[in-house]
Amino acid sequence: MRSAPTGISGKVPATARDKRPSQPLVSPTPAPIHLPRTSESDQLLRIRHSCSHVMAMAVQRLFKTVQVTIGPWTETGFYYDFDAPEPFTPQDLKKICREMRKIFRQGLPFRREEVSREEAQRRIQAIGEPYKLEILEGLEEPITIYHLGDQWWDLCAGPHVANTAEINGNAVDLESVAGAYWRGDETKAQLQRIYGTAFETPEQLAEHKHRREEAQKRDHRRLGRELGLFVFSDPVGPGLPLWTPRGTQLRSLLEDYLRQQQQQRGYQPVVTPHIARVDLFRTSGHWQNYKEDMFPLMAENPAARAAEEGFVMKPMNCPFHIQIYKAELRSYRELPYRLAEFGTVYRYEQSGELGGLTRVRGFTVDDSHLFVAPDQLDEEFLQVVDLILTVFQDLDLRRFKARLSFRDGGSSKYIGHPEAWDRAEAAIRRAVEHLGMDSVEGPGEAAFYGPKLDFLFCDALEREWQLGTVQVDYSLPERFDLEYVAPDGSRQRPVMLHRAPFGSLERLIGILIEEYGGDFPFWLAPEQIRILPVTATALGPAQTLVTQLCSHGVRATVDGSGERLGKLIRKGETQKIPVLAILGEQEIKAGSVSLRTRRQGDLGTLLQTRLVELASQATATRQAALKP
Repeated sequence: MRSAPTGISGKVPATARDKRPSQPLVSPTPAPIHLPRTSESDQLLRIRHSCSHVMAMAVQRLFKTVQVTIGPWTETGFYYDFDAPEPFTPQDLKKICREMRKIFRQGLPFRREEVSREEAQRRIQAIGEPYKLEILEGLEEPITIYHLGDQWWDLCAGPHVANTAEINGNAVDLESVAGAYWRGDETKAQLQRIYGTAFETPEQLAEHKHRREEAQKRDHRRLGRELGLFVFSDPVGPGLPLWTPRGTQLRSLLEDYLRQQQQQRGYQPVVTPHIARVDLFRTSGHWQNYKEDMFPLMAENPAARAAEEGFVMKPMNCPFHIQIYKAELRSYRELPYRLAEFGTVYRYEQSGELGGLTRVRGFTVDDSHLFVAPDQLDEEFLQVVDLILTVFQDLDLRRFKARLSFRDGGSSKYIGHPEAWDRAEAAIRRAVEHLGMDSVEGPGEAAFYGPKLDFLFCDALEREWQLGTVQVDYSLPERFDLEYVAPDGSRQRPVMLHRAPFGSLERLIGILIEEYGGDFPFWLAPEQIRILPVTATALGPAQTLVTQLCSHGVRATVDGSGERLGKLIRKGETQKIPVLAILGEQEIKAGSVSLRTRRQGDLGTLLQTRLVELASQATATRQAALKP
């Protein structure tokens, strides 16, 4: 279930973090995973949280009618949400930043105070802050307030620095303004969120700005549009990408690659519907635990809707795969039973929370579910991890960490028997120890049905995104009463593994675009070779060469626009085509091409037959570049 923002925690509440689910589904959620980096000291987190309060104080000094809501620190800085009558401008941000520096220099102390609910309510009513009253309703006593000097205060649990003089104003900056709905609900007031960042030294801030500039150059939303990979359409709706022919080619290449890997490991492909009866998800427990993040119920009449009887769009694939397993009684000889699907699922994300391909409403999961006997669990788990690491290596995704996502001690969200959880967590620990993997533990990050091993990828801004995952599940086999016939003829319960090396295909492509800067390796490029005919008479031979290349599995095209050669080359470079093959009268006579590659520059002439041979080999062996 979604957590409501409390406004009193130094950490980012679930809704403040764009409503990242606190209870992950079986299919990996396409939401970013944020962990405090080891380089972030406790002092830095205090600085960032303190800066959010200083920013709010500065805003209310400059703009008297603005009201404040929540203001936590984040993994790269801080923000505060404001209800303002007019949009903040870039010039306003500069004014606010100057005012913040004044407050830093004043050396105002932060002072913590505990008050009763009645006293907090009285003070909030006295200053006319209705958002604070709503926040107060969700707080438990004692209510804590942090004062900034004698001039400003907010409901807050801390922590903060002792004095604003501890903050170096030259290491603080305000970065942007964005819209944000109150409590993440698009039916409520739209607020303005000012994002800022803060570090302990100006040098650290400069490094962060450099990383941010590089990340903006590689922003997958801009590159995806420029390279013609995908588009978004208002008539279709937000969070629903439309894949162009080039983008669809890229998706197909990734799917074909993983299908090949899976086929070698004994997975069987399946296809399941996009909708199902709500009772399917009641049995799995997802309806009870994730109802608010599913698209609304489709019912035949108001009475059925009131009784919550009808169909829903699937937010995960596992209950469908369970039904395939359960369609007939399985023997131990059939185990492990491995099903795999590129299944499109749907999450009812609010429009203000969407972001390019990394946060969408409809996305495809490379979902697989393995049904194994208990004594097969360890070996199958290791094989799945091997697959995930192979995928990361082949895609050249090297900046990742493994996280053991387990239960926390005090939550009641988990289903199943504690003994089963203990066995599942022990299996994950054994696998990590056997592989000698560096890992961190994430208490409370388990899915409600079982623990998991998540692979978190670090992007150019040091944000961490969940890609691959493998999850151990004793609970759903019990809820669906799954069985197999053991060697002694008895009926036994299988264990389930939920597995997705890519996670969300949309998110993976967004990350790959940014990692490669749109310059995909040769084997993965949607268009690998473009033939550039210099003259009109070269157009026919160019098309013949393309036919030869395509017949050998190479993705090649002809630029038949008739433009000057210099412009053809510039266009190919801008569109990041790996190989440009120039074909003029001289090359036609010699049966050759003049070759240019993005990674190696001008390579001179090459026989056309040799080009076909090299390109076919590079495609088949997943080479990053064509190597004549």
